[in-house]
Amino acid sequence: MRWRNTIILAVCITFAAALLITVGMHLDFINTQRQDMKLISNEPLENAPPSLAFATVAMGAFRGLVVDILWMRADKLKEQGQFFDAKQLAEWITTLQPRFATVWEFQAWNMAYNISVAIPANQPDQRWHWVKNGYELLRDQGIPLNPKSILLYRELARIFQHKIGSASDDAHKYYKIQLAMAMESLIGPADNEYFKALAEAPTHWPQIVNDANVAPLIAALKAADKAFADDGKFVSNYLALRQNPARFLPDAFRIIDSFRGTKALKKLDIFAKAYQLRTVWKLDPLLMQQLNKTYGPIDWNDPNTHLPLDWMHPDTHAIYWAVKGLQTAGSEDLSEDGIHADRIVNHSLQNLFRNGKIFIYDLPADQTANLYGPPPKKGMLIKDTTQETTRPKKEIFLRPDLRMFKPYNISALDRIEKYENTKAIQKGSLESLKIGHRNMLKNAIFSFYQAGHSHQAEKMYKQLRQLYPSDDFKVPLVIFVRNRLREELRNIGLNNAKEIVALMLRESYFRYALRDDDEAFGREKMAKEVYQHYKSAYSDEHRIDLPDFKVLRYLALIDFLNDRQYPLNLRLNLRGRIKIERPELAELLEQQEKELLKQSENDE
Repeated sequence: MRWRNTIILAVCITFAAALLITVGMHLDFINTQRQDMKLISNEPLENAPPSLAFATVAMGAFRGLVVDILWMRADKLKEQGQFFDAKQLAEWITTLQPRFATVWEFQAWNMAYNISVAIPANQPDQRWHWVKNGYELLRDQGIPLNPKSILLYRELARIFQHKIGSASDDAHKYYKIQLAMAMESLIGPADNEYFKALAEAPTHWPQIVNDANVAPLIAALKAADKAFADDGKFVSNYLALRQNPARFLPDAFRIIDSFRGTKALKKLDIFAKAYQLRTVWKLDPLLMQQLNKTYGPIDWNDPNTHLPLDWMHPDTHAIYWAVKGLQTAGSEDLSEDGIHADRIVNHSLQNLFRNGKIFIYDLPADQTANLYGPPPKKGMLIKDTTQETTRPKKEIFLRPDLRMFKPYNISALDRIEKYENTKAIQKGSLESLKIGHRNMLKNAIFSFYQAGHSHQAEKMYKQLRQLYPSDDFKVPLVIFVRNRLREELRNIGLNNAKEIVALMLRESYFRYALRDDDEAFGREKMAKEVYQHYKSAYSDEHRIDLPDFKVLRYLALIDFLNDRQYPLNLRLNLRGRIKIERPELAELLEQQEKELLKQSENDE
């Protein structure tokens, strides 16, 4: 019996040893797979004090305790206003616990909101650096490590919507211009067919290289300039070549000219832009196309057709990341972050209605130097190292886009219905949605009426009275609009001023087209009085300033001529009158058309 037990014991030991050896042989492979799948969270800290580095290695399973201590310290530094030090601690926490979503949110918020405003407003490029760092941290690092965390998607959407999209930061115009110009080369004035092509473009470099039609073009560019020899940088260099040929050898752009108008160049161009959107901006062209179909502005010729969203606009990016988060977590997610993501979609659609059209124009040289205020005083945190030549010489103006009302209205009603049918939702959240929708209807009715679309305003007024009965809405539409105008003028702000001036000017052109010149003059005069009233109230606030009245008048004309709710012959008649009676406006229109034609030729 003793020998039998000894033999069994020996066999078990041998078998166990064999298993340990086998497992050991696979350990390197398993660790490699864990690293590739980003399942390892014990990577060594860089630039950490020796005491912290030793503690994280020595404590092993007690790393969580180290994280708690660091987190409390970072929070205290934040309260003391030591944002740069808090950022360093947050970086260590993300290294120790990369799946701790809250610290990613904190670090991005700290960079975009705290560190950025610690820099003087007359250095907008440096402020933008930190805002950009904030959203790139979430987009490129936090979300890939926490792909199911709706918190991070919501925070990323909020940075685009609030930090970049609103007027809360003195340098907000600079942020908007930087985002718009970065996206313009990839999107530009695109139609639905263009976005369909982006969505269907090859997703990987080998697919385009092995395309028989495109391969000769790629080979020719590689032969023309060594900058294209590296496949990893080919796409970025190609896009840079299309925008700034002077950076490359002349032969490279000659290749582009020789292939201009060919299927090969169009295919490579679409691939490069789609590839850049996917890899750099982390935007999926297929989801972009879906959002265009769901939330894009309506086509006045066919109200059932949606045109593409303007992807140069920060609120469009906010919608993308909020929807992406809701899709990842499940559309029925009723957590606090899920509700906030829903609100971001609604608010961004509302913002696109009130501020959806972007106009970027060159500033006169005498207005450029003081665009972001005087140089910083001696002793401030950051020295003014910005050279005059690097300061932006462009200005941006956002104005209403009436085409966005229907997408907003459908979205708001859908979310109200969703929350009404859900018992778990807080009553306050549902009420806030309804209040927001009611206020938006009031604004939209006023906007459409002021633009001359009284029939559409009447339909919307009927909806307002049905959904939100009130004594305030029992008066006729004309009285409601008049009361609304008084209310807007009493509490005039940037959005109110923009809408009143822009839409009154648009109506003045409508009256001018009808040859009702007295009414046209009256509307323009009233628009100018509102403009001067607002300018006098906010004369020192460049952050919420309006452009020159001539610019607003020109933009109102463009909006009227492009508004297909007005009959075509009416718009053509107006253009004929302008050529004869206001030649300076006719010349501006011709210049714009030439610029658009030139831009479309360059994109081919």
